[in-house]
Amino acid sequence: MTAIPHYISQGDGPVLLFLHGIGGNCHAFDHQLPAFAGRWRAVSWDMPGYGNSTPLDEMTFANLAHAVARLLDYLDAPTAAIVGHSMGGMVAQEFVALHPGRTSALVLSGTSPSFGKPGGEWQEWFLGQRLAPLDRGLSPADFAGELVPGMMAANPPAAAVTAAMASMSALSPDTYRAALHCLVSFNRRAELADIACPTLALAGQFDEAAPAAMMEKMAGYIPECRYHCLTGVGHLANLEDPEQFNQAVRGFLDEEV
Repeated sequence: MTAIPHYISQGDGPVLLFLHGIGGNCHAFDHQLPAFAGRWRAVSWDMPGYGNSTPLDEMTFANLAHAVARLLDYLDAPTAAIVGHSMGGMVAQEFVALHPGRTSALVLSGTSPSFGKPGGEWQEWFLGQRLAPLDRGLSPADFAGELVPGMMAANPPAAAVTAAMASMSALSPDTYRAALHCLVSFNRRAELADIACPTLALAGQFDEAAPAAMMEKMAGYIPECRYHCLTGVGHLANLEDPEQFNQAVRGFLDEEV
C-alpha cells in the first residue's frame, strides 16, 4: 500500500488543504491553520519526502498530485478547497488537471503555470545553480542563510525568517535534489483554461520568484479567477504577513464556497 502523506490539522468541517513550497513543510502554515479552523478542517501536509512523509519512488508532479488524492481519500474528503503556495501551487494545478471535480476552490499563491522560460536553457542554468552546493556535499541547512532572505521583502519579521530557515534547514539533500528536478519539469500553461473551480491568484508585491505581473497575466487565462496583490511582501507572504494573507484567502473562500 502506498503511504499516506503526513499531515497536521485543526478544526472540523470541509477540508481546506494547504500545500507548501520547495523549502517548506507542514509547519509553513502554522499561522493559517488556527485562523481557518473555525469553519474548516484546515490541513497542512508534509509533501512526500518532507518532514514525516515517506518519499515517493519518483518525485513527479503526477505522483505528487496522486499523493494529494490519497490524502483526501484518507480524510474522507471527496472534494476540498486547496491553497497551494509556490511549488505547492504547481502541485495544486496538477491535481486539478488529473483529478477533475475534486477541488471546490483554488488559491494559487506565489506560483506560476510553468517553470522558467521556453526552450529549457534557463531551466538547465537554474538547476545547475541550485544543485552546485549539493554536488559539493553541502546540505540545505548549509545554504539556507543565503537563499531565505532573497525570498522575502526588505526587513521581514524576524519570526518569518526563523520559520523559513528552520524548514529549509530540515530538508534532506536527497529530497531537495529530487524536488529541484521535479520543479523544472512543470508546465500546465495549456490547461489554465480548463480550471473549472473558483480561483484566486494571490501575488506578493515584491515577489521575485513569482512576479505579481506574471500572476496577474496567469489569472487572465483561468475562467473563474480573481487576482489580488498583497502589499509589502515577497515570496513567503504567508510567513511575512500572515494577517494580510489570511484576510485575502478568507475573503475569497467566504464568497465562493
